[in-house]
Amino acid sequence: MSDRVASRPAEFITSELTRRLGAARAETLLQFLRFGVVGTVGFVVDTAVLYAGLAVGFGLYSGRAVSYVAAATTTWALNRAWTFRGRSEGGVARQWALFLLVNLIGFACNYGTYAALVAGVPAVAEAPVLGVAAGALAGMIGNFLLSRRYVFGAKKSALTPEHSH
Repeated sequence: MSDRVASRPAEFITSELTRRLGAARAETLLQFLRFGVVGTVGFVVDTAVLYAGLAVGFGLYSGRAVSYVAAATTTWALNRAWTFRGRSEGGVARQWALFLLVNLIGFACNYGTYAALVAGVPAVAEAPVLGVAAGALAGMIGNFLLSRRYVFGAKKSALTPEHSH
């Protein structure tokens, strides 16, 4: 392994992706990977809040609605700070509301998958974390594309296709 790879693996990976894919595609792929990491944190929050809600008397559906909002708020904040850093303009409250609005499509896929599995698969009703995981995966791609374009797309990066000829 070269000293360059060992000393700065993130820089090496970024430069290799840029060399192989081009700047715009590499940027999108890296954003998607960060989005996935943030989504994993959101999954943990979603699951923890759901189980806490179940412990205090919420049902499987109402508890999940509350946990989804908690997870969406967490992922919005982390995506704003890390995944799409420097790509957002406007007020924080407005952006949070826009994030929730455009992610309603992802929410429909997420919650619909969860609800179908809880209702139709006894093992998922017994272990709702399985439904949370399936729902999160179902909504991830749509949420990424919508968030990237409509929530965090205000500022154009120097690496967008218009600037990378």
